[in-house]
Amino acid sequence: MSVEPPEADPGARAPSIPFAVSPRSTVGIEWEIAIVDPTTGELASVADRVLDALRSPDGSHHPHITEELLLNTVELVSGVHTTVADAIADLEGQLDEVRAVTDELGYELICSGSHPFSQWYDQKLTDKERYHKLIERTQWWGRNMMIWGIHVHVGIEDRDKVVPILGALLGYLPHLQALSASSPYWAGVETGYASNRALMFQQLPTAGLPYALADWHSFERFVDDLARTGVIDDHSEVRWDIRPSPKWGTIEIRACDGVSTAREVAGIAAFIQCLVEWLSSRLDDGETLPAMQPWFVRENKWRAARYGLDAEIILDLAGDERLVVDHTRELLTILAPYADRLGCSAELQSLRDILDHGGSYQRQLRVAAENDGDLRAVVMHLARELRDGSHSTRETADQPAG
Repeated sequence: MSVEPPEADPGARAPSIPFAVSPRSTVGIEWEIAIVDPTTGELASVADRVLDALRSPDGSHHPHITEELLLNTVELVSGVHTTVADAIADLEGQLDEVRAVTDELGYELICSGSHPFSQWYDQKLTDKERYHKLIERTQWWGRNMMIWGIHVHVGIEDRDKVVPILGALLGYLPHLQALSASSPYWAGVETGYASNRALMFQQLPTAGLPYALADWHSFERFVDDLARTGVIDDHSEVRWDIRPSPKWGTIEIRACDGVSTAREVAGIAAFIQCLVEWLSSRLDDGETLPAMQPWFVRENKWRAARYGLDAEIILDLAGDERLVVDHTRELLTILAPYADRLGCSAELQSLRDILDHGGSYQRQLRVAAENDGDLRAVVMHLARELRDGSHSTRETADQPAG
């Protein structure tokens, strides 16, 4: 279901936004990694030191490992790849580079949607104009953005496919949010949500669920409206859960919490890549892609954030409902032929481990329970998962992460 936004001046045309040429269903992944003190478990604002150590001999910045809003974070950015396996290998190589520096400096690395107990007022902002501008505008909400995620880009070969695929993908956001949910704690509090990050991030201007758009020109008018009224400077500041990324010629899925094993990143990325290829193929066959009512989409986001893998989600325009894990299993079967085509069958089917044994938010809650509520143990658990890829929860607060 598409809704054409009204034009302020029907005779005017918004400036065009070029959409880069991108090979179909290529994939790129961004993985946000937090730095912590291995003794206290607190976030450590030392990303500037890490990034300085990763400079090239000529002093230039690392081409793929970058800064983020807060100095407790580095972001790993893969190149453009045909297969998820190659993108993951790229990220793992970057993670090794970062770890060589943080091990030398005496820090640990973790990834989850939120930190279990660190406080926003202890964090330092990266000294960059656009970050200062964001905080100046958003104030308390912006300073509270102690969140980490994975962003997955998938190449779209035809600009006119972007809006219909984006609209149809909204029906699968609860699946992705439930699979990646890893933020049950916020500032030392057990929130009762599987993904507290999902609801925190949408407090920022232009963040959250995208508006219903009819076509690419509707997106151009939306961006023009916001730019003319000073909301944004350009389209890169539209921070939707799913957004077009014109610079790269991709659709970018940004709804997922950060996850702490490369295997889980790979599974989620494969799911996204296959969903996009499946929807793109249906457009090729002349099908009109389905899109749910915006109020169903919003309800699904809340249910997945609240209940994670136990969420019962709305599937279609008729309001039919089903447990997210059951529908995800069905989708894994539907997407199997596309995974074969894309070379990501093993990665896609690895999601069954999450469906069968639980996700990160459940492991974190279990670790806390096993350690009398000591959230340092959760941090050490996350560090160990990232370091060796295991999902063991038999850890104590006093065990070192490395």
